[in-house]
Amino acid sequence: MIEVNGLTKRYGGTTAVDGLTFAVRPGLVTGFLGPNGAGKSTTLRMILGLNEPTSGSVTLNGRSFCDRPRGMRHVGALLDAGDVHGGRSARAHLTALAVSNRIPRSRVDEVLREVGLTAAAGRRIGGYSLGMRQRLGIATALLGDPPVLLFDEPLNGLDPEGVRWLRGLFRRLAADGRTVFVSSHLMSEMAATADHLIVIGRGRMIADETVAEYASRGTRLTVTVGTPDPSALTAVLSAEGATVQADGTRLTVTGLTAAQVGELAFHHRVPLHELVARNATLEDAFMQLTADSVEYLAGAGESR
Repeated sequence: MIEVNGLTKRYGGTTAVDGLTFAVRPGLVTGFLGPNGAGKSTTLRMILGLNEPTSGSVTLNGRSFCDRPRGMRHVGALLDAGDVHGGRSARAHLTALAVSNRIPRSRVDEVLREVGLTAAAGRRIGGYSLGMRQRLGIATALLGDPPVLLFDEPLNGLDPEGVRWLRGLFRRLAADGRTVFVSSHLMSEMAATADHLIVIGRGRMIADETVAEYASRGTRLTVTVGTPDPSALTAVLSAEGATVQADGTRLTVTGLTAAQVGELAFHHRVPLHELVARNATLEDAFMQLTADSVEYLAGAGESR
């Protein structure tokens, strides 16, 4: 388990992380979300003892990471897949880490096989693609067979097969009772993979809840309606308190269910060609609930 208590990090007059308190529990895949500049990477680095917190504390299964002399046997992490010596082979890189952490050398071939790099294990890392480097970084995190695993944007550079494989790996690790903490910008993957979410913005906590809870509270149901008489239907729905946006003969309706829209159209004799309810999505919730925490807005002309 990862336990974060009142974690704060300041750089001069800038507060990167502001009083975060949360727990990442074993047996679950926990997603770590937030806009660019939210403080995710700084938080991960403080969990691993790479950055000293200004105040607060972090423990991993009851102890600070820095108190563990063979850290890779307790915590595995992927923070930057490019932070490796390009002149070494993958096997040499993993072997050196295994020796320094007193990990059996047999684990090197096991993790290379797990991530699909056995055939490329003797090649220099400098010639690897981004996806191959990501796989090597994941192999490094798995090397010590640790109970706690942290991944920062692990899907970068992976092809669809690799994304599917990694999704299954996270699930298997959690099913084994491990603590799996994944930072990602890919909302669709978090919706498909994560059980729980920690969401931060401008270094502060926004949400600590299940994926379903987060998605449902952050967005409203919308209904798409196609009709040859959009003006008449807009008037009918607006009179019932709905918000209607028109795009030609297609309307997007919020504030009423699909059943209510259909009944109103039938009652007022407005024909319908399409009636589709759109469920809440994790991306909708993320955009709405982090809107005030976005540091850089595309097309806005300035940062916030």
